[in-house]
Amino acid sequence: MKFMKSIAIVATTLFAAGLANAATLDDVRKRGNLNCGINTGLPGFAAPDDKGVWRGFDVDFCRAVAAAVLGSSDKVKYTNLTGKTRFTALRSREIDLLSRNTTWTFSRDVDLQLTFIGVNYYDGQGFMVPKKLGVTSAKQLGGASVCIQTGTTTELNLADYFRSNNMKYQPVPVETMSEARTNYLAGRCDTYTTDASGLAASRSATNNPAAHMVLPEIISKEPLGPVVRQGDDQWADIARWTLNALIAAEEMGVTSKNVKEMAKGTKNPEINRLLGKENLQGREALGLAADWAVRMISEVGNYGEIFERNLGKSTKLGIARGVNAQWKNGGLMYAPPFR
Repeated sequence: MKFMKSIAIVATTLFAAGLANAATLDDVRKRGNLNCGINTGLPGFAAPDDKGVWRGFDVDFCRAVAAAVLGSSDKVKYTNLTGKTRFTALRSREIDLLSRNTTWTFSRDVDLQLTFIGVNYYDGQGFMVPKKLGVTSAKQLGGASVCIQTGTTTELNLADYFRSNNMKYQPVPVETMSEARTNYLAGRCDTYTTDASGLAASRSATNNPAAHMVLPEIISKEPLGPVVRQGDDQWADIARWTLNALIAAEEMGVTSKNVKEMAKGTKNPEINRLLGKENLQGREALGLAADWAVRMISEVGNYGEIFERNLGKSTKLGIARGVNAQWKNGGLMYAPPFR
């Protein structure tokens, strides 16, 4: 009898947790805007422009979801979060979606009970140093002081790397990217370590980018992607297939400029299903309009457009696509079929 009571209590608890996390779509529509968590400031990914409007790769994913769900990419309220506060904000329902260069790991997925809906940027941790330091390899950093953002995977990766190479270091903990950059430029640490994309962003924001270099070693795998709460499968599917639609659109040549014309019908059945011209089985379960992808792509663009606008070679960051290229071009970007 006690065993059966225990089972009932566990079942009730799990059911209650499921209800607490469910119906995010209803909440967003009732509120009229998407609450999206982003970085406190990282050029190319999430940073205010000269008019105070937030722009960037991660910001554009928020905008894409808002366009798909609410019909407008402008219906987003942004919350700036640090490495320490991001998961608490998501689990406490302060935000509906976390789009903040967050690494997908086992413990975050399983232990923190979060749902990573895919990878939108494949990255890896590196080191940036002043050229005047005369260092050309991370293996020359023994005894160095290192600016490191707390509450991130970079802390553990840094410890593992120095330990495996029998080196010591002096950590200089910081809360935000801007604080790390300030300390680094002020000479309070010899090197700054974070994801290579973050280093490129920080380097581009200095007064003299040529005075700094990113060392060749990449010491980790950092699959970055948007995150939602566990327990709301519909909302997770919306976020997941928003990302897949952005990736698939680039592969199929659907852009912000031609999407409305292609939505009238093409010879490609998969494009027709993506753009709502032909029936896509299961779309109704998402709770989205037939033209959700059309609205999203017309306002935000496909994955390639988003990448090039915020991070690509024509920007200050000048990041090449590399492993973030489409699978047909030697990269890892690959969307499941829309069928």
